[in-house]
Amino acid sequence: MTSSGLPSARPGGSLPVLLVASTGGHLEEMMRLRERLGLTPADCEWVTFDDDQSRTLLEGERVHHVEHVPPRGYLAAARVTKDALALVRRGRYAQVLSTGAGVAVPFFAAARVRGLPCHYIESAARAEAPSTTGRVLERVPGVRLYTQYPGGASGRWTYGGSLFDGFERADDRPQRSPSKVVVTLGTMRTYGFRRAVERLDALLPRVCGPDVEVLWQTGATDVTGLGIAGRDRVPAPELRQAVREADLVVAHAGVGSALVALDAGRVPVLLPRRASHGEHVDDHQQLIGRHLDERGIALGREVADLDEHDLVAASAAGVRRAAAPRPFVLQG
Repeated sequence: MTSSGLPSARPGGSLPVLLVASTGGHLEEMMRLRERLGLTPADCEWVTFDDDQSRTLLEGERVHHVEHVPPRGYLAAARVTKDALALVRRGRYAQVLSTGAGVAVPFFAAARVRGLPCHYIESAARAEAPSTTGRVLERVPGVRLYTQYPGGASGRWTYGGSLFDGFERADDRPQRSPSKVVVTLGTMRTYGFRRAVERLDALLPRVCGPDVEVLWQTGATDVTGLGIAGRDRVPAPELRQAVREADLVVAHAGVGSALVALDAGRVPVLLPRRASHGEHVDDHQQLIGRHLDERGIALGREVADLDEHDLVAASAAGVRRAAAPRPFVLQG
C-alpha cells in the first residue's frame, strides 16, 4: 500500500484504481492529484471524454472513453450508467476515484453496487460549497468525500489539501509592453464568453505594441465580427508552450487554465464567467478568481472592472514552485 492508502503498483498483482474525470479542469486536477496520491500510470485506468486534451494528457495510458456529460447533463449521465456498470463489472478494480463532474455519479453508483471503495475529491473550483455532483454524492452511502479548503471540512467532508499549495508569488519583473499574449477561455463545449473577448479586444491595443502576437483559445465563444483569429481548441502542448513564452496570460477563471499559467510561472488575469450572462451554470468561477487573488498568485477581476493597469501588472508578475505539498491521504 502507498502512503495514501491506495494499492501499490500492479506488477505485484494488485488491482488497478479507476480514475474518473470530465475533461477540462477536472481531468487536469485528477492528473496532478494522482502523483500526490502516490500512484503511477501502471496503477491506474481512466474514464473520461474523447477530446484533444484527454488524448494528449493520457497518451500511452489505458483510457475508457464515454459519452460527454455536460454540466447538469442528467440524461447523458443516465445513458453513461450502462457503460459504467459494464466496465466496473469486467474491470476488477480496487477502488474508484473522481474529481467530477457529473460523470462521477454513474461510475460511483456502479462501483457501490459491487461494494468497491469510492473517493470523491471536490474540485478546487468549489471554495465555499460542494458542487451539484458533490451534493448528489453526499446521498450515496460509502462514498468518501474530500474538500480542498479547510473551511469546507464538516460532516462527511474531509480536508485533503489544495492543488494550489505548490505555488507562491515570486518577485515582480520590470514592466514593459507585452509582445506575446495568450487568452484562453478553456474548452467548454456549451458556454461562450463573448463579454471577455470584447473587453480584451478593446484593452489589449492600449497596453501592447503594434506587433503583439495574441493566441486566442475561444472555446464555444462566437467571435463573429470582432476581427480576431479565434481558435476553439488549441492542442495542449501548443497551448502550454505559448503560455511559457507569453508576457501576459488572461483566462476564464477555470482551474485548468489557471494551473497551466501557474506551471509556466505566470500570474494570470482570471475573469469569472457569470451565470446571469449565460456563461456557466453558476458563479463558482468568481470564487476561484478571488481565492487565487488572495493567495497573490493571480489577479481575479470581473470583466467590467478589468483595465489596462491590471494587464500591465500581471505581465510584470510571476509565481514559482513552493515546497512540495504533503501527500493527499485518503480515508480508510
